[in-house]
Amino acid sequence: MSHLHRLDPIQLRVLGCLIEKQRTTPDQYPLSLNALRLACNQATAREPVLDLDESTVREAVQRLGTIGWSRLASGPGSRTAKYRQLFEEELGLLPSEVAVLAVLLLRGPQTVAELKSRTERLHHYAGNDDVEAALVRLDERELAHLLPKRPGQREERWMHLLGDGPTGAGPLEPAAEPSRSDVASPGGPEPSTLERRLERVEQKLAELERALAERGHLG
Repeated sequence: MSHLHRLDPIQLRVLGCLIEKQRTTPDQYPLSLNALRLACNQATAREPVLDLDESTVREAVQRLGTIGWSRLASGPGSRTAKYRQLFEEELGLLPSEVAVLAVLLLRGPQTVAELKSRTERLHHYAGNDDVEAALVRLDERELAHLLPKRPGQREERWMHLLGDGPTGAGPLEPAAEPSRSDVASPGGPEPSTLERRLERVEQKLAELERALAERGHLG
C-alpha cells in the first residue's frame, strides 16, 4: 500500500462524509465547512460518533487537498467556501466500489450483509454477491481487506486500508495472538474467571498475613 496516502482518523471521517453526501444529498453538494462538520459529527451511521470543531475539519479537508483527494469548489455566485472529493476520480474507482469504501470509512469493519444494508442510499447492489465482488476488487488494489473471523463472530468482516484509528483498524488487523497469561487450559475456566479467583486468593493471603502479624504482636 506504499502507493497510497495513509490518513488519520479525522481525514478518514472527512473523506467518507464527502463521498456519502455527494450521493445522498446532491443538491447540497459540494459541502460548506459547516455542513461538512455536521456530517462528521452526525449521530447516525457513524462509528464512533465524533465532536469535531470547524478548525479541525478545515485542517483535515485541506490536508486531503494537498494530496489531490479534495478541492475547494464554491458554486457560482457563492461566497461560502465549499469542498468536494476527488478521491474516486483520482483512483479510478467504480460507483459500486466507492460506495462500500465510504461506509467502511464511516463505520469501520463490517460484514457483507451489513454493507449491503448500509449502502442502499449510495448505490444499488443486486445482492450480497455484488457487494462482495466490489470488495474483492478493492482488495486487489489494496484498498480493503477481509479480516479473519474472531471467536464469537458468525461472519467475516471487511475493513478499509486507508489508515488507522477509530474509523480504521490498521493495515491488516490479524486476530490477536493470546498471551500465555490469557490462555486457559482446555475445558478450564475463562481467563476472567481465573483472574477473579487469583484476586480472591491474594485477598485471603493478605488477611492471613495481617492476622498472623497481630498474633505475633500480642504474643
